[in-house]
This record gives sequence, C-alpha cells and structure tokens, in this order.
Amino acid sequence: MSVTTLSPRRSRLASFENAYAVAVQLRETTGTDQYVIGTGDPVQPFRVSRRKPSLPGSVYAMVA
Repeated sequence: MSVTTLSPRRSRLASFENAYAVAVQLRETTGTDQYVIGTGDPVQPFRVSRRKPSLPGSVYAMVA
C-alpha cells in the first residue's frame, strides 16, 4: 500500500470549502437541493450530490 501525497493545489481543490461552493452554484443553477458528502478517500475527501446519501453520518452539509 502506498501513501498518497497531495499537492497544495489538490488539497485546495478537494477541500470542504470548494465542495460547498460547488454545491451552492449547483443549487442556484438547478434549483435542486445539494449535499456535500464525505467519501473517506484522501484524494477526493468530499463530493457533491443531489441525492441524499443512505448513510446520514456522511453528510457534511445540505444546500437547500
């Protein structure tokens, strides 16, 4: 198993703040609620989805 070292740029792009900003933009564009979800993956620790995840502990924010 190798250790993944992330560049500072990737760390900024994969941050919660960036995911939240994307969720806000998608909410404004689509009119659909968006969820910022924790993935547990160090390369992509957060993602945005319009579907509410089945595991409630993985939701970090809901943009409504």
